[in-house]
Amino acid sequence: MEYRRAGLSDVEQIYDLVYFYAGKNLMLVRSRSYLYENLRDFFVAVNDSMVVGCGSLHITWNDLAEVKSLAVDPRFVKKGVGAGLLKKCLEDAKSLGVKKVFTLTLEPEFFEKNGFKRVDKNTLPMKIWGECSKCPKYPNCDEIALVLDVDGKS
Repeated sequence: MEYRRAGLSDVEQIYDLVYFYAGKNLMLVRSRSYLYENLRDFFVAVNDSMVVGCGSLHITWNDLAEVKSLAVDPRFVKKGVGAGLLKKCLEDAKSLGVKKVFTLTLEPEFFEKNGFKRVDKNTLPMKIWGECSKCPKYPNCDEIALVLDVDGKS
């Protein structure tokens, strides 16, 4: 399994992965336009030239970033692909000097197994809610907020 930054040639496969889970109401849909505009945030897991997982780290403030669009091909679930992608995102956060990483998810158990702690969404800064008004679930969000201190403190 190769983990690397996403490239332009990966966008369609990333789109297919995200669309699959969005169709099951397990993830927010991301348009191709969004993927191209935010491509530098994305990492992919590649197996035999096929993107089998994706995830992104989006900087939201001077000390805060969000893990977004973490998706794994169903044939590769429970094989460490999601953990590998999350590790890449967290390494990136650490290298940038980010102190805390959060996620909003419908799969909190995965993130808890990887050290994240549940928090009340209202404790997160208002800055993170910029995309919410565009979400079909707004204002009835059912996602669960989790946070990880990147340096392992507190």
